[in-house]
This record gives sequence, C-alpha cells and structure tokens, in this order.
Amino acid sequence: MEINFKGKRALVTGGSRGIGKSIVQRLLKCGAEVIVLAKNEEGLNQLKQEEPNINPLPCDLSDWDATRKAVESVGPIHLLVNNAAVAALTPFLDVKKSELDWVFSINYQAIVNVSQIVAKGMIERGQGGSIVNISSMSTSVALQDHTSYVSSKGAVDTLTKVMALELGPHQIRVNAILPTIVMTEMGKRAWEDPKKHMKYLVRTPMGHFAEPEDVSDATVYLLSDMAKMVNGTLMYIDGGFMAN
Repeated sequence: MEINFKGKRALVTGGSRGIGKSIVQRLLKCGAEVIVLAKNEEGLNQLKQEEPNINPLPCDLSDWDATRKAVESVGPIHLLVNNAAVAALTPFLDVKKSELDWVFSINYQAIVNVSQIVAKGMIERGQGGSIVNISSMSTSVALQDHTSYVSSKGAVDTLTKVMALELGPHQIRVNAILPTIVMTEMGKRAWEDPKKHMKYLVRTPMGHFAEPEDVSDATVYLLSDMAKMVNGTLMYIDGGFMAN
C-alpha cells in the first residue's frame, strides 16, 4: 500500500535540519503540504531553497504565547510531528534550574502547547488526525550527563499515552518514536567520541546506529492510514537494543 498524503497539511516542529528535515522531505514525497516550524530562520531559508514547496514558520517554541499565535495562524493541520528538541550535556550534580526550564520548555511543554492547538482544530473539523511525538530510547536506558534531556523525554512518553487516551475518541491517534543514537548535528556533539558510544553500539544487534531516514520512514507510517489502529504506541527504532 502506497502512502499518499495528497490533500493533507502537515506541521513539523524543528524541521529545518537533522531528523526533522528528513521527516519533512519524506512527507513532501508523499504529497503532503508541509509547514516547517523552527527557531533558526537561516536554517528555514536554506531548507526553502532545497525544498521550495515547504511553508516556513519561524517561531521560538520556548515562548508559549508566541507559539500559540504562530500555530493558530497556519490554519487546519491534519498531521503533526512534534520533533523539536534540545539537549544539554551536564553531570547530574551540576544541573541548574535554568537548564531544566530550557530543556523542558522545548522538549515537553512545547508538545503540549502545539498539540493543544492542532488537536482542537482536528476535533472541530470532526475528521480525526494523527500526531507523532519524537522521543528517545534513553527513556529506558540511562545516559550519562543527560539528566534534563532523558527526564524530558520520559515525560513525552507518558504524555503520549495520555494524549492517545483522551484524543482517541475523536479519532485522533497519538504515538511516539524512540530512536537510538542518530548521528545528526546534535547527536554528534554528544556521541561522536567512540569511547562514549561504543558501549551502546556493542549492545545493538544490528551493529549500527540509526539514520534520520529510519526515523522518518517510521514517522510517515504512524501518520498514515496503514497504522489506523495504532494508538498510544511507543515505537523503538533501536536496531534491537532493547531486546538485548
């Protein structure tokens, strides 16, 4: 069955680079109209040059009110991918409140904020919809120096289940994807050193980490009617790490 999103409007947060960019490109190939929300206007402009059909939406997700106005301004959304995330590499004993506030404002609170606006529109139209939250395998495997990041993603997992429970009766499906290490620009900052990543790589039966395309393929599947009875699922994209 070919996935076809023609006539559908998708919103991807943090979609100007890395995993988000791959998701945007995959959605475009499937025929969706794609709105890309990102803080970095330079990155959005560069993506617009590569993918002229996107609709860029510059926005700082840490600003609750500005985010609501931005999302409300784009009109109806049928497919939502909450991908935007930040990470801070800090030992537990050194984590400051300011770091927790920043990380949670993007990785967790922004998902609540954006999803509220989008889901309300879906309910008003009475046509259902699909939401995918990008989480992390690290919610099941502790990562050193990732206190704020791992905690925020753990909140995303439980949020996904609550959203699935409450929005399901409106035919809105909500699922999360939990990737292993992905060597994006952000991933490389944390894991490029073999001394740090080898202990995770050797426990991965497939013998390699994920590529952005591995995440985008799974995302498109969960957004599509091929997954019409998949709701509240936490899907690992980990090469079998969690089976070890």
